[in-house]
This record gives sequence, C-alpha cells and structure tokens, in this order.
Amino acid sequence: MISVLFAVLTALSNGTASVLQRRAALRVPDDEAMHLSLIGHLLRQKVWLGGIGLVIVAAVCQAVALATGPIAVVQPIFVIELPATLLVAGFVLRVGVPRPVWYGVAAVTLGLALGMAAAAPGGGSENVQGAAWIPALVLTGIFEAALIASALGTSGNVRAALLGLAAACGYALTAALMKDAMSRLNDGGAAALLTAWQLYATAAAGVGALFLLQNALQAGSLVAVQPMLTLGDALISITYGVTLFGEELRTGWWVLPQLIGLVLIAVGCVVLARSPLATANTAPSRVR
Repeated sequence: MISVLFAVLTALSNGTASVLQRRAALRVPDDEAMHLSLIGHLLRQKVWLGGIGLVIVAAVCQAVALATGPIAVVQPIFVIELPATLLVAGFVLRVGVPRPVWYGVAAVTLGLALGMAAAAPGGGSENVQGAAWIPALVLTGIFEAALIASALGTSGNVRAALLGLAAACGYALTAALMKDAMSRLNDGGAAALLTAWQLYATAAAGVGALFLLQNALQAGSLVAVQPMLTLGDALISITYGVTLFGEELRTGWWVLPQLIGLVLIAVGCVVLARSPLATANTAPSRVR
C-alpha cells in the first residue's frame, strides 16, 4: 500500500529529525519555558534548523500517506519512530545496541502488528462531511486548554507528560486537517486546495503542536514525554478517523487484542525511552 510506505518514510524522517530537535531543546534555559523566546533561541541553532528541514520532508510524506489511506491506518504506524531512530542512532554512532532496546523494539513492533490486525481499520470518506469540524474543534480546544492549564501548575516529568499529550493532540489534529485538505486537491486541484481553510489550519495546528513538544522536551525526561506522545497521537488520530471521516474498527472481542497491543507499545516505549541511546543528548523524540 502506498499509504503504508509513505507512513513509514514519514516515521523515519521524523525520527531522524527528532534526534536534532532533542539535542537543541536540551540547550534551552529553564526560564524560556512556555515563552516565544524559546523558539527564538532554537532558531539560532543550526542543529534545530536541520531538524526542521527533515520535518518538512516528513510533512510531504505524511500528506501523501493521508491522501491515499485512512487516518486510522496511517497515524498508528508512527509508533515505529522511536525504535527505528534508536537503532539508526546506534548504527551511526557505532555503539552497541543494548539488549533492552531490542526487547523494546520487539514489544512496539509486535504491539503495533497485533493492534492493527485486530482493529483492521478501513472504510470512511476522504473528507469531513457538513459542519462536523465545529464540535470537533471546540472539544479539541477545551481538551488542549485543560492539559496546558494543568501543566502550568506542575513541573518536571508531570509537566512534560501533560505537554507531551497536548502535543500529541495537536499532531493528531494536524493529520486530520491535512487529510481533509488533501481531499480538496483530489477533487478540485491546486486552486481548491489553496482556498481551503483546512490547509491553513493544518499549518497553525502543526506550529502549535511543535511549540508544545519543544516545551515538553525541555520540561522533563524522554520517559515522561514519549509514551504520552506516541500513544496519544495514535489514539486521538483514530478517534478523529472514526468520528470525522467515518472510518471503522473491529469491536466486540477484537477489543481485547487491541488493548494488549496498546500495552505492548506502551511498555516498549518506556523501555526504549530508558535506554542509554534515548537518554543521551542525541536522544530521539518524535517531532512532527
């Protein structure tokens, strides 16, 4: 499937970009957290700009993936970003990959395969029908505001986890908006795409999610951020796919293996985030 291929390319591009993003975020002073000066500080770092370049490549690949497949298929594939990046980092840095990393990779891979096979997502429309975006955007705004407000009242890993989940919601919203915008390109060409509000909302949501993620990475450890980011993006994206695009998932007893898959992914993410490769300055954490 073309959508699966480009989803994998997106994951690999984002994983490589995140190595650079994480390295840059660690250099930001604590007093710049949740301020626009944070972005100004990052813009002065070449390593961060290199990461942004790869983010753009990933965005193009993601647009192709979403234009050719259901959002409930495309977005969950991105859970492979962390394990893929750690393995690549180990190869590039010429350091041995610890055994726990292989266990984490196996858990994430098996969990993704089990969850996707059990859920068998599919169907749905290419665009959002009627005014369905209105309640979706209102509820998303309320959810994001609650997460950010809660994060501002905390510090350390709790803040990092809350902001990681907020960033995940932002990325899921970006994907849903992007898929809806790309349907305009298929239906009416470039003119229809350029006049669609979803295109510009995609850019706004993406920038907002990027800002939240930088603050999450600056606030706490990768162990706190990564599981919330990985699972949050996948689950919220699936929710958008079902509610906005009418995509379908298996239910009934199929929910059990889906939950087992989620647990495996979560455990794998924690194991990987605790590894020396992930806690080093070159540690990956998805940026999209």
